[in-house]
Amino acid sequence: MNISEIKRIIQEQEGEREYILENEGIIERDVDAKLIKESIRYPNVLAILGMRRCGKSVLSWLVMKGKKCGYINFDDEALYGIKAKDLNNILKAFYELYGDVDYLVFDEIQNVLGWELFITRLRRTKRIIITGSNSQLLSGELSIHLTGRHTDLLLFPFSFREFCRYRDIGIAKGSEYTTQSAAKMQTALMEYIRKGGLPEAHTHGKATLKSIFGDIVTKDIMMRYNIKTNAIESLARYLATNFSSEISFNKLKEPFAVKKLQTIKNYVGYFESAYLFFILERFSYKLKQQIIAPKKIYCMDTGIINSVSFKFSENLGRLFENVVAIELKRRNREIYYWKNHQQEEVDFLVKEGTRVKQLIQVCYDIGVPKTKDRELRALIKASRDLKCRNLLVITRDYESEETVEWSGEKRKVGFLPLWKWLLGL
Repeated sequence: MNISEIKRIIQEQEGEREYILENEGIIERDVDAKLIKESIRYPNVLAILGMRRCGKSVLSWLVMKGKKCGYINFDDEALYGIKAKDLNNILKAFYELYGDVDYLVFDEIQNVLGWELFITRLRRTKRIIITGSNSQLLSGELSIHLTGRHTDLLLFPFSFREFCRYRDIGIAKGSEYTTQSAAKMQTALMEYIRKGGLPEAHTHGKATLKSIFGDIVTKDIMMRYNIKTNAIESLARYLATNFSSEISFNKLKEPFAVKKLQTIKNYVGYFESAYLFFILERFSYKLKQQIIAPKKIYCMDTGIINSVSFKFSENLGRLFENVVAIELKRRNREIYYWKNHQQEEVDFLVKEGTRVKQLIQVCYDIGVPKTKDRELRALIKASRDLKCRNLLVITRDYESEETVEWSGEKRKVGFLPLWKWLLGL
């Protein structure tokens, strides 16, 4: 690709970037600004990772605001098929357009085969940000040459706190909420769960989410891994419909006409690498039991769930659970689920080092006595078996602290509405 053509693409992207920054509601993300500042210095490389359209590009723009910077996005049809040998021409195009630049942003760089050696050479003299929609971005040549020389920043879709900031909904301290303001937060939460945290869902609507889902499956998985069968798209839709549920790799083979167990495991692994879904292991002190037990599947964004599945109101309990799973991942917690031989289950087990730090149940409607009894019974049994007394039930709107007794075991249990927990109140 010649330099003139590359310069035209860079300038078109610059115009689009300026339009978005001036005309769309851009909000600051809750990221570690100090970490970012310390990461953008040679010979270090900052890698911003996350699912497609979660805001990686905009974050890189905000980081580079006011700096002399060269930016190019490889997720552009005009750049499809570009090779590593063309990257030097991109660098020349930057110099011709902007003069000597110190900062460089290469957006969705995983689309360029063999990009690693170019970045390895460049990072000695330039401050570099790369972004990518695949968790394997740094598993190849770059990681070999950049041991301890790159910082990974995983960006999630909007948190509920970021969503409230985007919607200009004020956040008070927990004790300052009136019945009316709490109801307003509850309404905001339901919108957040329905639309999810991908920025374009709030600017362009539900149709955009279907398009993003399709692009993740087609571009980030099928094209990247050279998969020809449509079975993987059917599997993605199935998992999006069965979120917050146990799955068995063996049982997934037959419905999708996949003969080999390893193929199914690979497909699910590709979904995880593209940040579309993530897996929770069942907790066990015995590693073998943990490996063979069924897994639980969660989607990285509830808006995508609602764009490809149906019956929003009937799925609220599982959607609540999925939101909690995402937030725990965002908070960088080591999490599992717990289940005993009587099939009693605790939704989330938070582990810190070798210690079980917290047990969390998610219950949309704790007001139903039978439901409350079931959830608390499992929680207390897990508390006894795992020697953990930090017990929490996340609810729709119930808040309290109760002493609960079961089979002679007494435990204090906290109850907190989901919106408060998400805001850290």
